[in-house]
Amino acid sequence: MKRIVFITGATSGIGNACAEKFAANGDDLIINGRRNERLEEIKKTLEQKYNTEVFCASFDVQNKEEVFQAIEQFPEKWKSVDVLINSAGLALGRDLFDEAEIEDWDTMIQTNINGLLYVSKAVIPFMMKKNTGHIINIGSTAGDVVYERGNIYCASKSAVEAISHGMRIDLLRHHIKVTNIKPGAVETEFSVVRFKGDEEKADKVYEGFAPLTATDIADSIFYCASLPPNVCINDLTITPTAQADGIYIYKGRVNEK
Repeated sequence: MKRIVFITGATSGIGNACAEKFAANGDDLIINGRRNERLEEIKKTLEQKYNTEVFCASFDVQNKEEVFQAIEQFPEKWKSVDVLINSAGLALGRDLFDEAEIEDWDTMIQTNINGLLYVSKAVIPFMMKKNTGHIINIGSTAGDVVYERGNIYCASKSAVEAISHGMRIDLLRHHIKVTNIKPGAVETEFSVVRFKGDEEKADKVYEGFAPLTATDIADSIFYCASLPPNVCINDLTITPTAQADGIYIYKGRVNEK
């Protein structure tokens, strides 16, 4: 059955891979990001490639007023959201707590926590009206195990874990599923953003082992979103074979996929 799937952070990384995966399986999409030109490019490509319908929602999830204004003004068809994927998120800096920049902390908290809250709060009434829906939050193994120089990024993903649990409890009466996806090392633009454009530093993160790809995570998200109505995967931790948790990675060799 064709669904309406709303994906934040759809211009890159896991969000972009999700857009491709769900469109390939016949779903209509609402794609969000700050770069409207990039959204329009993705819309054109997906509609031509998969004969699906895509609606662009260009706003910054950090901006509460923007979020609610944009979502309230969705055309009526696009308010019938079946699946919300809160993929917008980032890490900024890899600094010791006492040396970190407060601006980086603010951006991570605003995006990873507040952005998820704002979008969810705006969309949940649409799901309540239908008495069904599925919210999929992108957490991280960093939310389970705090590592050196991870401080506020780890804290923000711990918050996603708690928020997902709280949502799941409070939305039971509306038959809304809530899933927290917790990826380990995924090679996307993530590390380039974290190291503020330093590609050499970013590349070193993934040296010596085969990390996950955005497509690996999108496949798992699609699986979670495609189960029968009476089945909900609450939490799903996904790591490359070389990774045990948020800290331990064996960098001995690169395994072929």
